[in-house]
Amino acid sequence: MTWSIVAHDPESGAFAVAVTTCSFAVGASCPHVRAGVGAVSTQSFTNRYLGPAVLDAMARGLSPAAAIEGALAGDEGRHLRQIHAVDRFGRSAAFTGQNCVEWAGEQTAQGFSVAGNMLAGPQVVHDTLAAFTVGANQPLPERLAMALEAGEAAGGDRRGRQSAAIRLVTTEDFPDLDIRVDDHPEPLKELTRLLGIWRRDRAPYLDRQPRKANPSGVIDMAATEAAWKAAGLDLRFGR
Repeated sequence: MTWSIVAHDPESGAFAVAVTTCSFAVGASCPHVRAGVGAVSTQSFTNRYLGPAVLDAMARGLSPAAAIEGALAGDEGRHLRQIHAVDRFGRSAAFTGQNCVEWAGEQTAQGFSVAGNMLAGPQVVHDTLAAFTVGANQPLPERLAMALEAGEAAGGDRRGRQSAAIRLVTTEDFPDLDIRVDDHPEPLKELTRLLGIWRRDRAPYLDRQPRKANPSGVIDMAATEAAWKAAGLDLRFGR
């Protein structure tokens, strides 16, 4: 009922999942990312426990293929599951259960994977992967969004469209980017709009927030007030 990309950017260390479907709130169930470990999407009659299980196994050093195999071993519904993952070495792997609704399948590559089910046809996965490949000069979030748009143009989900999400992590225990379109007639267009707002309003200030490298973040009140004033805001901290 979904198609998605899992990706790793070795330069920034980022792990990301971009996903879209004709179901409500796909971002609440499919994408799983962990700094320094990997990215996973679990879909097709989703078992959300599979995402953390695969990440835990990759954190112990297992390859994505071995991690997926181990996570599925105890799932009696594995014939209905689709799951794919990428790790910190750029290794990727995917599993599509034999009873996933057609069309269902995947393509894996170094550093990323594309997988989907209940799709218009294999061209959806092919065109998503191709667009992601040729967009290598783009920032990772925009590259992911463009790739999903290419898959949508190839037919997308057989049933239509409803939700989409991008989740991306770099160094922290929480995502740098976590945007969701839970219910929208054009979820990918809305996702791109939200990504533009994130790029403008949030991304420039990520390094000012509390992070492992600076646990308190930027707390210079005078500098913050000066920035507010320059933006035309009449705001001051309590003294």
